[in-house]
Amino acid sequence: MRQNPKYPAMQESLDTAGDEEARLTASLELNEATFRHVFEDCSDIVFRRVRFERQESLLVIYIASLTDEQVIDDHILKPLMSRGTGQADSEQSGAEALKDRLITSASARLSSDVNEIVRQLLNGQAAVLQDGDSVAILVKADGIKQRSLEEPSSEPVIRGPRDGFIENISTNMGLLRSRLKTSRLKMESVTVGELSRTQVVLAYIAGIATESLIGEVRERVGRIQIDGILDSGYIEEFIEDLPYSPFPQTHSTERPDVVAAELLEGKIAILVDNSPFVLIVPMTFWTGLQASEDYYIRWPVATFVRWIRFLFIFIAIFAPSLYVAVTTFHQEMIPTNLVLSIASARESVPFPALFEALLMEIVFEALREAGIRLPKQIGQAISIVGALVIGQAAVQAGIISAPVVIIVSITGIATFTIPRYSFASGVRLLRFPILFLAGTLGLYGIVLGFLGIVLHVASLRSFGVPYLTPLAPIQPSSLKDTLMRLPIWAKRHRPQASGSADRVREPAGQQPSPYRGKRS
Repeated sequence: MRQNPKYPAMQESLDTAGDEEARLTASLELNEATFRHVFEDCSDIVFRRVRFERQESLLVIYIASLTDEQVIDDHILKPLMSRGTGQADSEQSGAEALKDRLITSASARLSSDVNEIVRQLLNGQAAVLQDGDSVAILVKADGIKQRSLEEPSSEPVIRGPRDGFIENISTNMGLLRSRLKTSRLKMESVTVGELSRTQVVLAYIAGIATESLIGEVRERVGRIQIDGILDSGYIEEFIEDLPYSPFPQTHSTERPDVVAAELLEGKIAILVDNSPFVLIVPMTFWTGLQASEDYYIRWPVATFVRWIRFLFIFIAIFAPSLYVAVTTFHQEMIPTNLVLSIASARESVPFPALFEALLMEIVFEALREAGIRLPKQIGQAISIVGALVIGQAAVQAGIISAPVVIIVSITGIATFTIPRYSFASGVRLLRFPILFLAGTLGLYGIVLGFLGIVLHVASLRSFGVPYLTPLAPIQPSSLKDTLMRLPIWAKRHRPQASGSADRVREPAGQQPSPYRGKRS
């Protein structure tokens, strides 16, 4: 990226030919020359002249690739043309009068700052300039095609809302507003990126989110200095507490219902224009193991499913390592019949157990990645068939033993039970160093690796909140939605870690009863 001595100030002089204080003049010709110079070699910029019998002229400027020309025709050009046919008041003059009496768009406003006009043109607005007036009328006319609302493919549910965020930030803000119809839902907008000028919105509920957390998020987002922001992943890497940790410290989701639920717990959402993924901070370890569907199904079932996830996250990290450690160093721990079966399966295999497990893990990860990148119609079939064919062929060729194929398959299935993709990716990464420790130190290496993971997670923080909250430090009142999922009517208070002064979510005494409301 080009170095600029004024870069920390995020100056916008590059967009306006180096003049930060450029203002419009009363000469339409000079104003047009200024904008033609700024947008030199831009084939999609349109300069539309409108002339009248009284030798007056207007200039409409817009970027065709960013605007809806039908809006420009209906709300700008047709009203302006009516002025020349006598259908409007002939005494009108000046940009203020044009805005109030002719321009039919509700978003019309005035500006004389060239920097501001250039920015709004790049945001899909149109500018109307009049000869003899140093003020322009800015009209919203953005018309970029966007995809329709659909269920997020990364977070499917059987029961729950089916809509998901898209790349348009205004639509995403509307999806949140439709769920939280309160003026306490605040949305602060900032612009990040020297060249991309990306809109970033901080969403929170006033009175529930703490001022300290709001200020911390503002400060971290505000200090980002980069030429362009293309996705919320850019923001995530700039604001996390510990960038070298395999565990994500911000929760990313495409589901509006998840964001609304987190906002009600005192967290802050970060929406980024042109990205369907919304960031939520702070994040805890338990958030990575919770799915939105947990709150839409019966609470005993949701609690059971959570315990299944807790079990399988250990399998996802330690299953291959336990197999390698036991078969290599601790054969006495295996029942006799089983150890004889494993020995006969490995009799023709020329490689040690560590190499077997490592090879199969790498092949499995390659198949998973190929299944994602291939076209949707064949990706799933290729990944499944490829795993079966390669595994069977490797066993028959004597390169890999059958027990290793079974262990790696179970490990892969265990990884898929983790509902948050970014969290599951960190778990997959941890599997490899633990595997090397098991291959060199046996069970002692696995214990050392486990202690290292526990110490790391216990010391990790997300925007000042301990990653294992509410289990470490222990917060008994907040455990109702961690190791288990109690009924909605039993969760009377918001999580203690939110620090909110307004912790009461619902009054007491709402437990359902067949006798409630009946006369005694």
